[in-house]
Amino acid sequence: MLVAAHERLLEGKPGGKRLCLTFVNLSGLDLSGRNLAEADFSGSNLEGCKLAKAVLDRANLFGCTCRDADLRAASLRRADMRGVSLRGANLSQADLTQADFREGQIAVRHAVKGYSVVQRETRAGDLDNVNFSGATLDGTQLTGSTAAKADFTDCSLKGAKLAMANLKEANLSGALMQDAEISGANFEGANLAGAVLTGVDLATVRTMNGANLEGALRDLPEGAGAQVPDLVARAENHGLWCRTGGREGSPAVFDNQDLRPIADALKGMQLTAISAKGACFVGLNLAGCQFQGAILEGADFRGANLNQADLRGARLAGANLTKTSLRKAALSPLPLGAGRSTPSNLMKARMRYAKLQGSDCTQAVFDGADLSAADFEGAELDAASWRGAAVEGALNLELGQAA
Repeated sequence: MLVAAHERLLEGKPGGKRLCLTFVNLSGLDLSGRNLAEADFSGSNLEGCKLAKAVLDRANLFGCTCRDADLRAASLRRADMRGVSLRGANLSQADLTQADFREGQIAVRHAVKGYSVVQRETRAGDLDNVNFSGATLDGTQLTGSTAAKADFTDCSLKGAKLAMANLKEANLSGALMQDAEISGANFEGANLAGAVLTGVDLATVRTMNGANLEGALRDLPEGAGAQVPDLVARAENHGLWCRTGGREGSPAVFDNQDLRPIADALKGMQLTAISAKGACFVGLNLAGCQFQGAILEGADFRGANLNQADLRGARLAGANLTKTSLRKAALSPLPLGAGRSTPSNLMKARMRYAKLQGSDCTQAVFDGADLSAADFEGAELDAASWRGAAVEGALNLELGQAA
């Protein structure tokens, strides 16, 4: 009844009342999918609660015990989680953008005298052994928190505050950590293989002893920005070559090129049939780009924006599209004339947590691709091929479609 009244308040309906359950034992409750935005749970026991896909935006969870809670795909944007204990909780695919996990103080009730005698207990955020795989923690305040052995695989930590945090033996493989603040943090034995560490000053950490940095993407070499005018000019000449049928301009080849310095300059460009095998497009804004028939095998598009991009007939075999946004993108066959066409090829592509809502994947080849937790809501999937694809946890994809 209390939750229903809170939801009426959020919907602006009569009889609404804000949910305030402070210092209450709520352990084991099932609140999955409920809208609990701006509710106050400060100091309460939420141990083992089922909160999968719940909305907890701007909620007050100050000093809460959330151990072993199920918060998969929950929304906790700007939630107050100071001093919270999440040990063993599952927050895979949760949205924790700008959540606050800093140290907090709570008043501890005396067993006999209650609150007549107040003892204050300082508690840092306890995130040990938490599953954050695929979660979004952009701009999240994790200063001083402890996240030993936590799983941050393929999560987004762009601009996160990790100063003085304890990340001993944490798994940060494939994490997107652009511009994260890590001064004084403990990365002893942490796995940072394949992590994106651009704008991250590793010289300021407390220790990196035993950390795995194999394949981590670091800052570009000094002077890389000077290449931008040439790279943009080559891309523009390629577009001219496409529009004039080869009479003007010239085709561009960006094979194995690191294109990160270009930033947003490629947005909406015509790059039909471009060759960019093994190129790095990490974090770039490529919305609306025309990549019809493009040769993009092995390219790295992690965290890139390919919304409404035209990828018909593109060759993306082995490409890394982890956490890439492909909303309303065209991945259908490219007509070649005389009744012929070629499908988009995503064989063995890594597409974990990719966003394909509303995309056209007609006849697309996903054979052997890793589609774990990819979201296909509203996507057109007629005659797509899924042989050997890893579809466990994929959203809005019926198993029958993956036969």
